[in-house]
Amino acid sequence: MNDIEAWVWWLVGAVALGIPLVVTAMPEFGMLAVGAAAAAVTAGVGGGVVLQVLVFAVVSVALLAVVRPIAARHRSQRPQLATGIDALKGKQAVVLERVDGAGGRIKLAGEVWSARSLDSGRAYEAGQEVDVVDIEGATAIVI
Repeated sequence: MNDIEAWVWWLVGAVALGIPLVVTAMPEFGMLAVGAAAAAVTAGVGGGVVLQVLVFAVVSVALLAVVRPIAARHRSQRPQLATGIDALKGKQAVVLERVDGAGGRIKLAGEVWSARSLDSGRAYEAGQEVDVVDIEGATAIVI
């Protein structure tokens, strides 16, 4: 097998490893495909079979050792941008109708919400500003 055939076979291997990457979305296949592409370059510049296999192994293992922990860390992190009801927690609102432990109405983020006081013994009168501490269903819990 001459050098041209070797690099072609490595590229075929890289493409073959890329197919399951796309189908299964397992990034490990992509890292192995990059290792095969590095081995193809090694074969293209005249490296021997032992060097080609060594380059494939070293590049693949290095990518697996470095990229997988980073990817796992990013996968487990919560998004930095709060959306939905999480974005409303901590916001200030204006009381429209008296809010107490039984209920009331507030204007929150430009919308009218039902609300109730976190402390059932506390009441807030119309015009007061309150802080939203939680959202339960369609009711804002305020202090």
